[in-house]
Amino acid sequence: MRLVFSICLTLFTALSSLGESMAIEYPATRRVDHIDNYHGTDVADPYRWLEADVRESDEVAGWVESQSEFAQKYLTAIPSREVFASRLEELYNYERFSAPSRKGGKYFYFKNDGLQDQAVLYVAKSDTDVGRVLLDPNTWSEDGTVALSSFSVSEDGKLIAFSKSASGSDWKTIHIMEIETGKMHDDVIEWVRFGGVDWDHSGTGFYYARYPERNADEKHQSVALNQKIYYHTLGTPQAEDRLVYERPDHPDWSFGVSITDDGQWMVLYISNGTDPQNQIWIKSLTGGDEEFRPIVDSFDHEYALLASQGNQLYFLTDESAPQKRIVAIDAAKPDEFFEIVPERDATLVDADLVGGRLIAQYLKDVHTEVEMFTPEGEPLGKVHLPGIGSANGFGGREEYQETYFTFTNAVTPTSIYRLDIKSGETTVLRRPQIDFDPDKYEVEQVFYASKDGTKIPMTIAHRKGLKKDGNNPTLLYAYGGFNISLTPRFSVDYVVWMEQGGVVAIPNLRGGGEYGEDWHVAGKKEKKQNVFDDFIAAAEWLIDNKYTSSERLAIRGGSNGGLLVGAVMIQRPELFGACLPAVGVMDMLRFHKFTAGQFWRTEYGSSDEPEDFLYLLAYSPYHNVEQGTAYPPTMVTTADTDDRVVPMHSFKFAAALQHAQAGDDPILLRVELKAGHGAGTPISKHIDQVADMWAFLAKTFDMEIVEKE
Repeated sequence: MRLVFSICLTLFTALSSLGESMAIEYPATRRVDHIDNYHGTDVADPYRWLEADVRESDEVAGWVESQSEFAQKYLTAIPSREVFASRLEELYNYERFSAPSRKGGKYFYFKNDGLQDQAVLYVAKSDTDVGRVLLDPNTWSEDGTVALSSFSVSEDGKLIAFSKSASGSDWKTIHIMEIETGKMHDDVIEWVRFGGVDWDHSGTGFYYARYPERNADEKHQSVALNQKIYYHTLGTPQAEDRLVYERPDHPDWSFGVSITDDGQWMVLYISNGTDPQNQIWIKSLTGGDEEFRPIVDSFDHEYALLASQGNQLYFLTDESAPQKRIVAIDAAKPDEFFEIVPERDATLVDADLVGGRLIAQYLKDVHTEVEMFTPEGEPLGKVHLPGIGSANGFGGREEYQETYFTFTNAVTPTSIYRLDIKSGETTVLRRPQIDFDPDKYEVEQVFYASKDGTKIPMTIAHRKGLKKDGNNPTLLYAYGGFNISLTPRFSVDYVVWMEQGGVVAIPNLRGGGEYGEDWHVAGKKEKKQNVFDDFIAAAEWLIDNKYTSSERLAIRGGSNGGLLVGAVMIQRPELFGACLPAVGVMDMLRFHKFTAGQFWRTEYGSSDEPEDFLYLLAYSPYHNVEQGTAYPPTMVTTADTDDRVVPMHSFKFAAALQHAQAGDDPILLRVELKAGHGAGTPISKHIDQVADMWAFLAKTFDMEIVEKE
């Protein structure tokens, strides 16, 4: 539950004026005369004090409390809020499953009964067996804020290593349990932030990545540096773990390891940021190698291990193939890679070697296509999918004769399928039952021209019979960065919005991975403005084609998408009717000084570099807020335990907007308590947040809300 605070008379007076033609009296925010000099340019930062950790600063905590009072008083007074909350709770109350994975003769899958705050991990004897509860995170805390982050099963299927995360933090603790008995081991691994566990095939221990210990007061804001790979032997204290790999000469690099299915090779990944391009080093686990040896020793291209057959290692790569291809190398004599599956006119997303077949997943105009090949690369035909949408999964081992995948699109709740490798037949394993009629809705994909003429795909969903009269409340959502693709998926949140006559539009902006590495590069660093132009062009297309109008168009995005919303609302405030930036990167000059931010320099650049500073300052949302501008109604959202994009970004941006706002429209800051960047958020908190967002838009757009169809 969110905290409810008493409201003073001044706040009541301020809120009662929100619908009147007069300036809103926001909670007081102290401004300071702080100036930074970047390469000869002075840049003001009047809210530098809001960078302090809310857990450590009484002043910041008090400011957050006053902002929360202000926002919650506004939101809870909206009559439609409870209508949205009730319908969201009703629709989320259905069984949801993950695709099963297989290890040591056992099957593992997640299930949520409906309104459980966290999904429950089950273990079963077959893919059709219901099985039994193995790990139930809902028992780990009273409010559902402790989540199961990841798990890894030992080769023999006897032990499970699993990680817990509290309040949405990236920090995890790893624990060990016997699968058959449920007996917990005393081993506890701390100071783990990213990555998982890879078991030694002997079952006596595992490899993992960790960071140095931190003081409590810097744990949630310290820069992620000096990651190292360790080996933990079961039954020993973490202090005795063996150091496997470190690079003190490059403290900003990060690492990950994986063991091939046959246990012969350890593959080391080295990254210098969030870019997919990486180094690959290998080490024999059976031939007496003492050190890792490089097979890729530059950051020029991406190499991702897909599978192995003895000494032959298969990789996905973008070398000489922006939309990627499959190559292989002889690990015993790694002289050069040879091509297995060439690049094609679709983006290769992933592949695996299962049942003697390479199963490759492609994106073709944002929709999944799946094709099978022999291990030598001979085409064997496409896998039949249930429709046009997103399919994910297809993992397994060479000796398995089946694999599993999920399928979804805007009007199809995620279902689980089994693929028989030999016959190529797919069958439904689990299909959810939900109070939703897909025949009442329609989905279309359009292509529109961005500012420079580039064609951008956009998916639009709404109720059938929509009148294109320019009056429909419309939600425009996008991301546009980090090589991440937005593919079709079912969303209860969007269903509730569309039930009330809303339109959902999702463009696939440059900076994502939908069309390969060239598409990604076209929206990063000095080309980031392309992403903003793509988003603005999407808004203009929707208006020109009478789906909506500026007054009834809302934009939403989270994380890098929060930056997107912040940037375009500053550049074109008159174009949008409402703005919902979530957990956004808003201070583009200082993001790299906190937590995972240093990794993003490969995507954004860094203000430490003179050339980068110029373009970062040009679009940084916080630094480009202009005094006396009428900004659209805006609800900035963040969380107090977000140690991915620390909340100072949202704090400073919201404070600057409130100070600058010349119009009568509200600027709210909504801060979720005991939550992080999004992962592990309890369903109850999620429902509360979405109800607040939809109610905010309903009030802004003066929507006529019906309680139920």
